Amino acid sequence: MARAHFLNTLSGRFLMLTTVFVMLAEVLIFVPSVSRFREDYLRLRLERAQIASLALLASDDMISEDLERELLANAGVFNVVLRRDEMRQLVLSSPIPSAVDASYDLREPTAFSLVRDAFTDLTDSRNRVIRVIGEPVRQAGLLIEVTIESGPMRREMIEYGLRILGLSAVISVLTALLLFLAVQRLLVAPIRRVVAHMSSYAEAPEDARRFIEPTARVVELREAEDALQSLQTQLTGALRQKDRLAQLGSAVAKISHDLRNILTTAQLFADRMEASEDPAVKRAAPKLVNSIARAINLCESTLTFGRAEEPPPRLARFMLAGLVTEVLEGERPAAEAGEIEFVIDVAPNLTIRADSEQLHRVLLNLVRNARQAIEATKKAGTVEVGAGEDDGYWWIRVGDTGPGLPDRAKAHLFQPFQGGTRKGGTGLGLAISAELVRGHGGRLELVRSDEDGTEFMIRLPKTVTLAEVAA
Repeated sequence: MARAHFLNTLSGRFLMLTTVFVMLAEVLIFVPSVSRFREDYLRLRLERAQIASLALLASDDMISEDLERELLANAGVFNVVLRRDEMRQLVLSSPIPSAVDASYDLREPTAFSLVRDAFTDLTDSRNRVIRVIGEPVRQAGLLIEVTIESGPMRREMIEYGLRILGLSAVISVLTALLLFLAVQRLLVAPIRRVVAHMSSYAEAPEDARRFIEPTARVVELREAEDALQSLQTQLTGALRQKDRLAQLGSAVAKISHDLRNILTTAQLFADRMEASEDPAVKRAAPKLVNSIARAINLCESTLTFGRAEEPPPRLARFMLAGLVTEVLEGERPAAEAGEIEFVIDVAPNLTIRADSEQLHRVLLNLVRNARQAIEATKKAGTVEVGAGEDDGYWWIRVGDTGPGLPDRAKAHLFQPFQGGTRKGGTGLGLAISAELVRGHGGRLELVRSDEDGTEFMIRLPKTVTLAEVAA
């Protein structure tokens, strides 16, 4: 089990792969090394045979048979043939135990032929008689030819190969061990440090003291530590915000509960006002009743916010111009102190299919934001609501001549508690509006915002599927 666990670690696999790759490299070196050893072995036999033949040439071809056998034995050959002055001469000879099985020419060998012949001699276990042809050293002739046994050469080749393999194994193990120690120090230890910080942070993500401090010198590891630190910072901030939102939601729910009861009482008195004969009261009472009813619905929606999202829209056809007029009339009293002009650019007969209550909330939020933006400049301005239809969707445009949105607000425009544009604002209005529009299968987007003003666009599809409404 311990061995299997070690091989599954980064260090274990690195050690194993390093050993295998070094051995593979040594094997690739082994092939030309053995062929080179065989070539040197045969050339050495040719040189010894040439030296032995010099003794016969110095004695005018008169040596004893015992001396001839001794010279051939020292050279490790059966006979020696020299070609000098275009004449082929058998210089030294002895009985050959069998016929010549193969001939090898070392005068101009190719790398392929050397490797091929070396493997032939290694794989053939027979003690064959072979002929070797080469060039005499120091230009002592045109050609020298000897016959030898392949058995002794094969044994020395095997011994040399085993030495090479043994040395390769030692080198591979030492190399793997050194690399293993280096990887442990340079890679594994920093990775374990990152993992330890991740585990520690997971135990208490609210504790900022558990953030990792990047210290790695390796670029990739430093980038990983920086990314982890950034992730920890963002996640802890998000968790703290979620906690604050949960506490805020609990408080808002309690306030909404009490406010709903108060508004219910106010609604009863507003209903009685509708029976008044005073013309001014008759004109104001329906608007007051509608406003109180919307406030009660908003309180009830707030109470259910912690349990579910916004309810799906109840789609119905209605004249958009009347809804826009109602929204703007509700904002005119608040704008009487300033010089703000409200403009309606909606065709009287434009009919759309949507949830009028939810769309009223969306338009009221956009128009109120526009009015407050202009009032903050203490200058005159215009709020304009336009609408129309194109192939496949209706569009509603809300624009103003205010100072435009700051960059901070643009970056988090539709995120709760982050897209606020004025002091004291929560940033919930646009987030809720975007959610309500998405419930219709449409989208709310910022068209432009600069020093000339701000413009939002609502796009509502004419055909809304159940999947889009549920989303």
